[in-house]
Amino acid sequence: ATDGRLESGSSAVDESMLTGESMPVTKKVGDEVFAGTVNQGGSFMFTATKIGAETVLAQIIRLVEEAQGSKAPIQRFADRVASIFVPVVMVLAIITFGVWGFLVEDPDMGRALLNFVSVLIIACPCAMGLATPTAVMVGTGLGAESGILIKGGESLEKACRLTTVLFDKTGTLTRGRPEITEMLTAPGTEQASLLKWAASLETVSEHPLGRAIVSRARADGVRLQPVFEFEAMAGLGARGEVEGREVLVGSSRLLGEKSVPLAAIAGDADAMLSRGRTCVFVAVGGEAVGAVCLADTPRESSREAVETLKAMGLNVTMITGDREVAARVVAGDLGVQRVLAEVLPGEKAGEIRRLQEAGEVVAMVGDGINDAPALAAADVGIAIGAGTDVAVEASDITLMRDDLRLVPAAIRLSSLTMRIIKQNLFWAFFYNSLGIPIAAGVLYPFFGILLNPMLAAAAMAMSSVSVVSNALRLRWVWRRHKFV
Repeated sequence: ATDGRLESGSSAVDESMLTGESMPVTKKVGDEVFAGTVNQGGSFMFTATKIGAETVLAQIIRLVEEAQGSKAPIQRFADRVASIFVPVVMVLAIITFGVWGFLVEDPDMGRALLNFVSVLIIACPCAMGLATPTAVMVGTGLGAESGILIKGGESLEKACRLTTVLFDKTGTLTRGRPEITEMLTAPGTEQASLLKWAASLETVSEHPLGRAIVSRARADGVRLQPVFEFEAMAGLGARGEVEGREVLVGSSRLLGEKSVPLAAIAGDADAMLSRGRTCVFVAVGGEAVGAVCLADTPRESSREAVETLKAMGLNVTMITGDREVAARVVAGDLGVQRVLAEVLPGEKAGEIRRLQEAGEVVAMVGDGINDAPALAAADVGIAIGAGTDVAVEASDITLMRDDLRLVPAAIRLSSLTMRIIKQNLFWAFFYNSLGIPIAAGVLYPFFGILLNPMLAAAAMAMSSVSVVSNALRLRWVWRRHKFV
């Protein structure tokens, strides 16, 4: 596959994997086509202009690799504490041995050795070592049960610190395919009749918008009629004969070239176009009978997911390669206040880096090849499992269902897991800090109490038991907090 420029012919090309634009793009002589995009119908000849590493697709792959390579691993809090704690404990144990072996009134080497061993046993940082991995293991397991695959503890840790969530539009917030949203009819025409004329003609068309019209007609039980003398007009639409009458289906330009007046539906059509709809006009016997309006409609879970994220105090932004008008309409329907439209794949990663430089911790939610650089560049990349393999590979978290409510659920799971980890570390450090002075014999001058090494071992074991039990408690906490 190569990038190139059309020399002859024309067609409609699906470029959603690159630009996020859900509607096919009409290509004519002189236009550029890109490796990896899909020809929807028609034929053309093009001259290859870029091959191999020069293609746009190869550049996207390179951006993904660079972004993945730039991620630095997070230093674990427990590792930093242990690196200081262990030498300190060794020094304290030696001091304990020296005090009881040489400095007390009645030195006893046996007692000094027992106290030395007690300090080492009760200070053993087993609970510290268990604090993080046990909670991460439980958290990632609960995520998998809920349809949230988390690649590791680092991703789980970063998700709770997010301040901004960016959503791709096409295929993420929306279904990624055109669907009929409204049908405009001229006076004296019923919607069923309009759908019959349009769908009958489009049954022999390969255009994606035509397939959407036919799919709706069949779902509504409309009886389609045979088509004769069908003719596809590149970039304009199609014509044919249905029930002995000439039918035109296509753009307003097509009807204009055929001298068909649009006054009866022009006002309503302009209103739909201003809302980001794509209007397919229908004329029968030289008269306009209506228009079918199509758009890439939002998923059922999109609005609830956006509202939940905003309630959690996160900034929600839509970023897309789609047109500004279409993006604004979807954003308005879902309650997304900030929109970045007509952004190319490489620019998406650049926008994320700009947010990160401003101090934001950014998550990117996407599904396509065009989202892969942004998924890799984000602090947390969240891919929809039904999307492309490239997007899933570049992400940190994968949603196994097309349910965007899993996005706030993943962030909530991260917060709960990190809370459990902090509790584990506190109790592990608390046990050790409390037990070391007792094992060293601080209570002996006042109460005559020395800690037996066996009791020190039991206390150390109980600290590990408490850490593991607290990690398992996450299962019950998650049942009360999960969204789906």
